[in-house]
Amino acid sequence: MYKIILCALVAFSFIGCGKKGIVPTDPVPAHEDFIINSKILGEERVINVWLPTKYKESQNGLPVLYMPDGGIKEDFPHIANTLEKLISEEKIPPFILVGIENTNRRRDLTGPSEVAYDKQYVPEPGGSNNFREFIKDELFPKIENSYRTKNKKALIGESLAGLFVVETLLLDQGMFDAYMAMDPSLWYNENYLVKNFESLTKDGGLEGKKFWFAGSSAEDIYTHTRELARKLERNSAGMEWKYTDAPKEKHNTIFRATKEEAMIWALN
Repeated sequence: MYKIILCALVAFSFIGCGKKGIVPTDPVPAHEDFIINSKILGEERVINVWLPTKYKESQNGLPVLYMPDGGIKEDFPHIANTLEKLISEEKIPPFILVGIENTNRRRDLTGPSEVAYDKQYVPEPGGSNNFREFIKDELFPKIENSYRTKNKKALIGESLAGLFVVETLLLDQGMFDAYMAMDPSLWYNENYLVKNFESLTKDGGLEGKKFWFAGSSAEDIYTHTRELARKLERNSAGMEWKYTDAPKEKHNTIFRATKEEAMIWALN
């Protein structure tokens, strides 16, 4: 167990998407940005917003795709460029993209944990609830007051951000309509989310939701994504779901390799 967790921690520390030290190679699309002085988080947060061409061509409201790891030096450019491609090919409807730039990624994307191995690499765990409240109570109103939006929201993330996607799906079922998680770090906190899936979903609330997730060749990842898929086969809790097993992909390639499939399935 120690080896599996340690490998996973090293993986998200050094090769995951949206990490410091990785030089972006994607062209940065035209976009808007602003700062929210968050009372909930007690800090300023940079928000990047990409608007599809069709937003400017009509007065209609559009659904919104939200993403952690949403900084310009993180995953925002390649997700925005992919959205533009898929929209232009009419494979998905137009979406606004809202990227949240990181400050303390490991804190914001993890729930509480008393596991010693977790704390060794996540010294300030347990910030995901505050991060969710920031999105819900401060970011949602800002976006809805600043842009023409529809009451449809989606969430996408990889690795620790994928963990946050799954945690949000299970702990705050009404927050989003569609969820996409690539290589979610479900090993965290001794596999708490998968281990407790039945109890976390027993009260309902997932009817009509869409959940797409994928696992790479990383054993510490696919062990738990496959287990979650097996549990969903027995009880989907009323939601539409799809699992993509991608054994040819590595932890640092699966986001780009599967993002189009995920968006086409989840955003339509």
